[in-house]
This record gives sequence, C-alpha cells and structure tokens, in this order.
Amino acid sequence: MSGTTTVNEPATRNSASTGERADLLESLAKHRHFLRFATRDLTDEQAGRRTTTSQLCLGGLIKHVTAVERAWTRFILDGPSAMPDFTTMTEADWARRADQFRMLPGETLDGVLLDYADVARRTDELVATLPDLNATQPLPKAPWSEPGARWSARRVLMHIIAETAQHAGHADIIRESLDGAKTMG
Repeated sequence: MSGTTTVNEPATRNSASTGERADLLESLAKHRHFLRFATRDLTDEQAGRRTTTSQLCLGGLIKHVTAVERAWTRFILDGPSAMPDFTTMTEADWARRADQFRMLPGETLDGVLLDYADVARRTDELVATLPDLNATQPLPKAPWSEPGARWSARRVLMHIIAETAQHAGHADIIRESLDGAKTMG
C-alpha cells in the first residue's frame, strides 16, 4: 500500500474481566494504543524508515511487539517449548529474529497492524479465561534467564506490558524524528 494508514483501535477490554485482570488488560491496552498511535497516517515507506542511528523502524517495532506477545502468551499455555532455546541459536537464527525489527519487502503497515490486533485479541481472551494467574512455567533456556527460574502467568503479562510500554517510547522518538509528530506530550 502506498497511501497512508489509519490506526484502527481493536476492542482490547474484555467486559467479563474484573479486578486484577481488568487492570492488567487496561494497562496493556493503554500502551498498545500509544504504540499503534505512533503509526497514524503513515505510508508503508515511512513505517519502514529508520530515523535514528538504531536499526528500529515503526513497522518493525509493531512486528517485534506482536512476536513477543504471541510467544509469551503461548509460553503461558505451553511452557518453554513455546520458545526457542536461545542458548543454541545460530547466526542465521539471530538474523531471522532481527527481521522482526524491520519492514521486509512485501510487508505493509496495514498487514502488520492487523496481525498485532489479532494477537492482542487473543491475549485479551486468554487473560479473561485463564484459570489461574499464579500458574507458573519454567523459563526457556536463554543467557539472560536465571537457571531454574519460573514465571507465573501474571509475571508474563507484566513483562508483555513492560515490553509494549518500552517500545511505545521508542516509537514516539522514531515518529518525532520522522516528521515531528508526537504520540505523547
């Protein structure tokens, strides 16, 4: 698509959720909004453009957060088998992972945003229906994971929120560098 993309706001608040679950979903929805809002009215070319010395672009940030949210929600259900063993990844594996951070040929901002909305909907459904936020899984093997550590579903959801918030901040900087528009402030 060569035109501009309008950010569609998916319904992210499940009315059946109350208490802690509603709070988690509300916080996640807020940070998702800021991340998506950074892409408002952009073309595919603009969404793929690097505006800082970093390798990051707006479309790539959306792709990365989508992949992270998808993987961690699978982890809640399936444990470490839902993720790679990061200690055995090859250079080719790391290169494929780096592709999460950029818009590749043939990818569109609309497509990236639709994928993110689908993952958000699935995460919200999981949070609303998960039997126990205290249920834990052992962390996948990774150089940054403490051996034997376990995370609860709650901890995973807080990690997804933190990851989304961090990248929403990155997106704000990239967008301001692109055309002066801001998502916050």
